[in-house]
Amino acid sequence: MAADSTNTPSAGLKKELGLFDVYAISTGAMFSSGFFLLPGLAAAEAGPAVVLAYFISAVLILPPMLSMAELSTAMPRAGGAYYFLDRSLGPVVGTIGGVGTWIALILKSAFALIGMGAYLQLFLDVPIQTTAVGLTILFTLVNLVGAKKSSSLQSVLVVVLLGVLLLFMAQGLAAVFEIGFGEVARTQFTPFLPFGMDGLAATVGLVFVSYAGLTGVTSVAEEVKNADRNIPLGMALSLATATVAYVVGVYVLVAVLDAGMLREDLTPVATAAEVFFDWLPGGIGLILIVAAAIAAFASTGNAGIMSASRYLFAMARDHVIWPRFAEVGRFQTPTLALGLTAAVMIVCLLALDVTSVAKLASAFQLLLFSLVNISVVVLRESRIEGYEPGFRSPLYPWMQIFGTIAALWLITEMGALPVLFTLGLIGVSLLWYRYYASRYMAREGAVFHLFERLGKRRDPGLDRELREVLKESAGHDRDPFADLVTDARVLDVAGPTEFEPLVWRTCSEVAKDTGLTTDEIAHRFLDEVKAGLTPVARGVALPHLRLDGLSTPLLYLVRTREPLHMPGPDPVDDKDDRNVHALFVLISPQRDVRAHLNLLARLAGRADDDSFMGEWLAAEGEQDLKEALLHDERFLSLHLESSGPTADLVDCEVRNVSLEPGALIALVHREGDVLVPGGRTMLREGDRLTIVGSVEAIHTLTERFAAG
Repeated sequence: MAADSTNTPSAGLKKELGLFDVYAISTGAMFSSGFFLLPGLAAAEAGPAVVLAYFISAVLILPPMLSMAELSTAMPRAGGAYYFLDRSLGPVVGTIGGVGTWIALILKSAFALIGMGAYLQLFLDVPIQTTAVGLTILFTLVNLVGAKKSSSLQSVLVVVLLGVLLLFMAQGLAAVFEIGFGEVARTQFTPFLPFGMDGLAATVGLVFVSYAGLTGVTSVAEEVKNADRNIPLGMALSLATATVAYVVGVYVLVAVLDAGMLREDLTPVATAAEVFFDWLPGGIGLILIVAAAIAAFASTGNAGIMSASRYLFAMARDHVIWPRFAEVGRFQTPTLALGLTAAVMIVCLLALDVTSVAKLASAFQLLLFSLVNISVVVLRESRIEGYEPGFRSPLYPWMQIFGTIAALWLITEMGALPVLFTLGLIGVSLLWYRYYASRYMAREGAVFHLFERLGKRRDPGLDRELREVLKESAGHDRDPFADLVTDARVLDVAGPTEFEPLVWRTCSEVAKDTGLTTDEIAHRFLDEVKAGLTPVARGVALPHLRLDGLSTPLLYLVRTREPLHMPGPDPVDDKDDRNVHALFVLISPQRDVRAHLNLLARLAGRADDDSFMGEWLAAEGEQDLKEALLHDERFLSLHLESSGPTADLVDCEVRNVSLEPGALIALVHREGDVLVPGGRTMLREGDRLTIVGSVEAIHTLTERFAAG
């Protein structure tokens, strides 16, 4: 739950990225070495069949792309694969995915900037290493002033890149047409498989990594507007663009260059441009290609820095690393996470042979793709109510099974060294989890919900967190207090009871949501109450704790119809009477001190209202109790009827209900039950809705539905 300051670990990131931003980040992350350096090396492995290898790789990236798109629309959070793996397969796998991907992204981004420096050296006499370090600092500064600023630069780079590539492909195809497609097929593409199917398979593994940057945009999903539409559509458009550019572009290279020359050329695009851009004066053709290459390497480096920093940000929010890395600065960007990412990149540039090491990280990315496909299966089969992706991968589960097998097969084609490097990253991640992160973990993944279906345990807190993510992604102008109350658990005690048995009963519910034992929580509460540290006034007690490992605050509302005597110091006057009818049990993450105090103040303030206790005791059920606690200006209660102002809401799914920006359907009362609705919950005649939101939104909706 976000605190009120933007400089707290729990502060969110600003949603400012649109469809073209998603497209630019995905596209820019794919074009660098994959097109400007790799085709010659790939042709040496497969011959003319290198064109087919690029196409097969595009098909093989489809399953992880679709899985990532589904997960991003269900959980649009910073951290991409780390967050998905943590919430689906558990924090151990999440730590491996987060730490490993952060390192892999840094190496690949550094590699891209080295490549950019190499192309710049064709015209400028500058040291490649120094240039790469300077570019790292430049792109980090751009990222610091906001994702939109960074994506705007990314957009410019991608437009330049695609413009030149379009010209390159058009001119290349014109050159092939002039020669004759049949003649080109006979002279340049025969034999098509000179090194057999083994050569083709090895080349697919080699060029597959050219598409790996496609899914990097999921790490900034929290900053994407209308993620349900923009993420899957942006990624699909990006993949279509890359597939056409790679397949047609490499076809042109094979068609116009001598086979022997192509296999030895590390700058084949520049060489091809000199062949059919000879009509341009003064070497302009070569200049255009170098400009496109620089734009490609720059966009990959810039997107990599942005994505890598969001992995750190997400891990810090979960205490996998130091929580201060989740702080956001003046421009709502993760300042420390960007700084550490840049610092480690600079160290890698100065101390390592980045070109060699970056290629080794490709096997880890393939392992990650395999795990992401498994995550979709686990989350769907766990049947968590809060898992409601706005986009669902087609052909489930066969798409995910195919993607998992394909990724593991490609790893085997990469040789022993990349596999050893991947095992090394896994080892480092496990050691970090064992000696640092594990002490802060009080949650498990969705895999335990799957186990529950098999008669084993589950993690109740995950469903609550996914509901929270759904609220945020709905564009709700969130009031943390309203969110806390609508998600609260309610215990209504009709007959007389004593304090300690009631505490133990309540703490058994708390234990289910936190992973701690009932005994541990109950003793902490009892010690606080007996020491006089629990606020008691006007018939309300506020027991509260802060615990490590929680991601969001939890609230438990207890009503006692008969007066309950609270132990503790004797009251000073009648206003401090220790007989209560309400216990508001608040548990918050250990790190969120300010948010915890703010929520306590809101609870105490509402309890101090003269009208509160009467409404509380008169409430007929769970929804009434929650509405008694909410302020009138922050919620609206509606009864749905088939005629009148609410008629349009009847037989409508929640996700299709048109409300004011900043408003959200939080509760549905139906035939004695209170539902926390998901996006696909169908509203029915007779339902009573509790709508929460900003003061302005509730005021507008009250006027709209006044007659109802």
